[in-house]
Amino acid sequence: MKRIKTDERPGWDARAEALGFTWRHLDGARYWDERAYYAFTLQEVERDIEAAASELHAMCLELVDEVVKSEQLMTRLAIPEASRDDVAASWARKDPSLYGRFDFAYDGTGPARLFEYNADTPTSIYETGVFQWLWLEDMIAAGRLPADADQFNSLHEKLEARFRAIFPAGGFVHFASDPDSVEDRQTVKYLEDIAAQAGIEAKFTPIGEIGLDADGRFVDQDDFIIQALFKLYPWEEMFREDYAAKIREAKTLFLEPPWKAVLSNKGMLPLLWARHAGHPNLLPAFFEDDPGSAELGNSYVRKPLFSREGANVELVDKGRRARVLDQGYGEEGHVRQALHTLSAFDGAYPVVGAWMVDAEPAGVGLREDRSRVTKNLSRFIPHVILP
Repeated sequence: MKRIKTDERPGWDARAEALGFTWRHLDGARYWDERAYYAFTLQEVERDIEAAASELHAMCLELVDEVVKSEQLMTRLAIPEASRDDVAASWARKDPSLYGRFDFAYDGTGPARLFEYNADTPTSIYETGVFQWLWLEDMIAAGRLPADADQFNSLHEKLEARFRAIFPAGGFVHFASDPDSVEDRQTVKYLEDIAAQAGIEAKFTPIGEIGLDADGRFVDQDDFIIQALFKLYPWEEMFREDYAAKIREAKTLFLEPPWKAVLSNKGMLPLLWARHAGHPNLLPAFFEDDPGSAELGNSYVRKPLFSREGANVELVDKGRRARVLDQGYGEEGHVRQALHTLSAFDGAYPVVGAWMVDAEPAGVGLREDRSRVTKNLSRFIPHVILP
């Protein structure tokens, strides 16, 4: 694995604008950054990333099967008591999953190590599945990469196939997010486009405008019943909304399904470690009130059960605490994970996002930052597999 500096493509910014990649600059900062790319060997991708993602996903499904049968474990994960039957019923029905993303520490010199699993509301699918692929094609066409250069990237195709598998007869699916978040709205719009290619009629509804009719069914802003809903809105928040008690009665098919609440929770990290201690792709992890957390000494990462984009994640290195991006997460509790220092490439710390579509690895997208915590404004860097 190498980080290789390069020149930007002429006109890339105008092309991104024309394609709707409007969040390529976030708050005035560069988000998409093609002044460098990460190069992998095929062996690194297949052996260290793809195989690890497949094995970890299987371990995660085994964990869900255990958690949904245990009130104690549901409590540990701060799943509200009133919603636990919803989670268990969703798993028992085998409600389908669309996608998820493992975040790995990886530098090519050892096994990929799991930082967390974004199993419910991951973003960066457009930049992974479309824009970095266009970058690769342009770089090959310009002679700046060899003709046999490749990417680990079947995300778009597998998402389309997954939509077809979930909705084999097509039909009508609602898509929801915060309409005022540019990245969220455009991410959902991209998924709407993929669904349309799979023969599905898609309709967007703002997440705040979803309501209930007299029969307890979820309805959109035009009072149409929502039979199937992709929502870029986390289950930990949905379970705490006023409508939470109506979720099962509403008979809506949710993407992601309620059972993903088990895996989109950082409490799954110590649960996995307790069942697979010493696994090469896991880092030691404990609930903060577990006496076993003392094994980590004074170097660890303190993570809230629920947080997004590195918020309220605290690095403690030999007792020294790094600055925290405080966005109010942590009320439900924390876990401690062994401190695994990312390798720096040209002063940047990359995290490898390994995508899953259902149970199949589907590609990678890399984010890098000058700090050791990946945050909302961390840059997206394209990658390539070189022979």
